[in-house]
Amino acid sequence: MKTFSLENPISVTYLQENSRKESPRLVLNKESEANLIERLKTDAVVQNIYQTIKLHAQSVFKKSIINLDIPMEQRSQDNQLDISRDLLHRINMLAMVYRIEKDPRMLERINREVIAACNFPTWNPKHFLDVGEMSLAIAIDWTGGDLPASTVHLAKQSLIEKGIEPSWPEDGKSPHWAYGHSNWNQVCNGGMVAASIAIAEDDPELAAKTIYRAIEGMANALDSYGPDGVYPEGATYWSYGTSFSVVTAAMFESAFGTDFGMLNYPGFKESAVFKILTNAPSGLVYNFGDCGERSGRSGDMTLAWFASKTGNKSFYEKDKFMQDPECMESLSRLAGISLVWMAQYEEKGEETIPTAWKGDGANPVVFFTGGEDDPHKYYFGGKGGRGTVSHGNMDAGSFVFELDGVRWSVDPGMTGRYGLIERTGFGLWDFHQEGDRWKLLNKGNFGHSTISANNQLHVVDGKASIVDFKIGERPEATIDMTPTFGGQLKTASRKFIKDSPRSLLIEDDIEISEDTELITWQLIAQADVEIIRGGARLRQDGKSLELEILSHPEFTPSVIS
Repeated sequence: MKTFSLENPISVTYLQENSRKESPRLVLNKESEANLIERLKTDAVVQNIYQTIKLHAQSVFKKSIINLDIPMEQRSQDNQLDISRDLLHRINMLAMVYRIEKDPRMLERINREVIAACNFPTWNPKHFLDVGEMSLAIAIDWTGGDLPASTVHLAKQSLIEKGIEPSWPEDGKSPHWAYGHSNWNQVCNGGMVAASIAIAEDDPELAAKTIYRAIEGMANALDSYGPDGVYPEGATYWSYGTSFSVVTAAMFESAFGTDFGMLNYPGFKESAVFKILTNAPSGLVYNFGDCGERSGRSGDMTLAWFASKTGNKSFYEKDKFMQDPECMESLSRLAGISLVWMAQYEEKGEETIPTAWKGDGANPVVFFTGGEDDPHKYYFGGKGGRGTVSHGNMDAGSFVFELDGVRWSVDPGMTGRYGLIERTGFGLWDFHQEGDRWKLLNKGNFGHSTISANNQLHVVDGKASIVDFKIGERPEATIDMTPTFGGQLKTASRKFIKDSPRSLLIEDDIEISEDTELITWQLIAQADVEIIRGGARLRQDGKSLELEILSHPEFTPSVIS
């Protein structure tokens, strides 16, 4: 149940009276286009990103026209998502270059790509992410009426018949994503908003009811950021879900002159701080959940939207944006859209990113860092939460820890190639207590730096909460893990303390129950380990770290590969 609401005045009358009529109106409109053209003359970052987009647009001509015979990548599930994403990338690049330069080659290629995609039998509504991304690609209206009328008609009919109409099931029930709390809500509703804006004059009733549903439903996804900005699915999925939310906000602004309250939704703006704090000095991210551990190399264009709205320099990764265009191979498929708001960025200062920060919500997280100029490169990220959160693990109490640029305590992170796993019949998304998901080492508690009891799995829906947090020279955070154990332990709490610029103190306060037989304390590492008296010495990348068991020096740790 959502705790706040977005403004939602949408009706047929509202669309008729308040929507921009001229094209373009999807993120780019007359005013933002004038600003972009001006900034292309004076702004080095905008110029560099545009040149990179141009290179990517030119690379499209080396590929065959979009088709359903493109082999699925290993990560692909039983869907067309890679194909939808490929088209979204192509149209973003081609349409931006055509808009700026009116190159007829770009227009001709857009025309062929749109016709091909619109002639797909379906956009695969059984996996609606495919439809969401495809709908955004087809809806981009930056050719300014230069496409043949027959193509425009085909595109609009396809947006209705293969995009919007399948989002309204015949049984009258809402699709699971429409009011969900995960990235599916953001991507699918965003695609439906784009499609609805594109066909608003052709079918105003369908457009109005779809946009109305999207605004109502998106509040649930935005609730997930509350109260402090933690995105429960982690850094990778913040980038995915949030990118579609900011695109949706930008579409609303360009078409209606308002974002209906999205920017100021509690926790949403603050999530930019969370995202920055997930980036560690080593170049890795705090990769809890199903997230990868590498940060983007080409600059975070979603963060740049927050920079454009706040003027905060901390959210604008200028150095990455200024790389040689030839080196930016992993450019976002939303780069063309993103360039519009990057051209709106005006620096208004640099708010210091806190060195001790915690965020509550569905998946509570805490960070301690040494700050931007820390010679020790200190970094800690720890968490509570529960396994049943979207893309979640049984990882309550787990943490990553870096010192001297080395990640000493790691999170296994990504499951691997979803498609390869699912095609074996393995229930990767079975979140029940005895579900297949927890048989994977990196999903259950046995693969994380946390506590286990009686060699049993954590309680899948037992949420561990941050119950105390202190800032200052010696910041600390206490996590109540009692619900995690469901009677295996009577009580359990874990306190993390940054007790010096070069050390982390972990205090586990445990009260056993009648059923407690064994408690296992785990540190997951990639280092070479030498067992020493009262602890262990870890060696990695020419550096070393000592683990000292303060409370029970007689204990001897063991190493399990």
